[in-house]
Amino acid sequence: MKLYEIAHSRAGDKGNILNLSLIPFDEADYEFLSEKVTAVAVKEHFKGIVEGEVIRYELPNIKAFNFVCYDSLLGGVTTSLAIDAHGKSLSSALLEMEIS
Repeated sequence: MKLYEIAHSRAGDKGNILNLSLIPFDEADYEFLSEKVTAVAVKEHFKGIVEGEVIRYELPNIKAFNFVCYDSLLGGVTTSLAIDAHGKSLSSALLEMEIS
């Protein structure tokens, strides 16, 4: 199954750091996502895009996750010639992650 089937995401940026939220449509899926969508899994999913560390913050009170991905925007908005310098499309890319 793809993440987009059970969750939604939003992206943000600060310099060369990408911030991705992951929020299940149904709060009951929070524990399942907690097991499957680890920082290691996200780093592997974004191999070649995220060059630095990925840190996952768990937000159990609101049943959400926040992933902070370092060295992931080719230098950042003001120094990159990338078409998506802000990394906004990467929330959609996260939702393409396959989980079982």
